[in-house]
Amino acid sequence: MKEAIILAGGLGTRLRSAVPDLPKCMAPVSGRPFLAHVVDYLLAEGVYRLVLSLGYKHEVIEAYMKRVYSILDFVCVVEKEPLGTGGAIREACKAAEEAQVLVANGDTLFQVDIPALSAFHKERGALATLALKPMQDFDRYGVVDVEPGGRIIGFEEKKPRTSGLINGGVYGLSVKEYLAEAPAGTFSFEKDFLEPRVSGGRLYGYTDDAYFIDIGIPADYERAQKDLLL
Repeated sequence: MKEAIILAGGLGTRLRSAVPDLPKCMAPVSGRPFLAHVVDYLLAEGVYRLVLSLGYKHEVIEAYMKRVYSILDFVCVVEKEPLGTGGAIREACKAAEEAQVLVANGDTLFQVDIPALSAFHKERGALATLALKPMQDFDRYGVVDVEPGGRIIGFEEKKPRTSGLINGGVYGLSVKEYLAEAPAGTFSFEKDFLEPRVSGGRLYGYTDDAYFIDIGIPADYERAQKDLLL
């Protein structure tokens, strides 16, 4: 996958105490916006084109990208009203040029092996492939149940667990099929699109125990400052 959609339109309400006046993905981490860490990771994995899905204070992100990544092939798709994750991906897919794209969150860094995920996605003819992170002793995330070959057979709600595979917020997605099946309007990619399609058998999970950080809460935002030192 040589093209990626970055979802960067959220308000980041849980991070307001730490970063009151910026889009969440622009929160400074080790001297740079967190978004820069995400972009640099994608470029290092062979991605060469980005579609940024923007909303809240989009002009801040657009100005930064034009200033720092001026030679990068990227386009910004701005929501006029909140569309949910599913609607945001739908509109961003309309600006995509590749048949399969990677989808990533602007407030999460999961350093999955993108070429390996891409090969896994294509080999299985998947509609969507979720990058799954093994986790221990957690209660903040739901878990994804998979068969030995990677086919997803269920999603479980958040509750205290000793171990499990969580949805790392990185997806391989077949663009044409997604656009054909995605509903109009506002909807959740996870709840309204993925979960109802488990029985269809074309959702897969690719497990990778790579570095993972979600800066959605202040405690993990502070941890990222140490983890992502230049």
